[in-house]
Amino acid sequence: MTVFDNFKEIDLRVAAIVNVEDHELARKPMFKLTLDLGEELGRRTVVAGIKGPYTKEELIGKKVICIANLEPKDVAGVMSQGMLLAAEDPSNISLLTVDRDVLPGSKIR
Repeated sequence: MTVFDNFKEIDLRVAAIVNVEDHELARKPMFKLTLDLGEELGRRTVVAGIKGPYTKEELIGKKVICIANLEPKDVAGVMSQGMLLAAEDPSNISLLTVDRDVLPGSKIR
């Protein structure tokens, strides 16, 4: 299998953040997010370590990029059903977003 074949296996989707809660049981500052991944995939819960760089208020309604085909993982008692993509440097974290208004669940190609 080539590197490109591996990349094609990743299901990247646009997700709309519809709810944000503190994940109180996590060791690090984390949010429990509810994502809308469109009609095909529905709503999912994702745990993300972006509490601090982001507030709940600025996340609601944001359209982000999500890996939608990862195995669910228990993160301090919450099943996380995906992963958000973000860029990080020593002083900041920035979620990857879309620059036009596309529907939740749209595939990233």
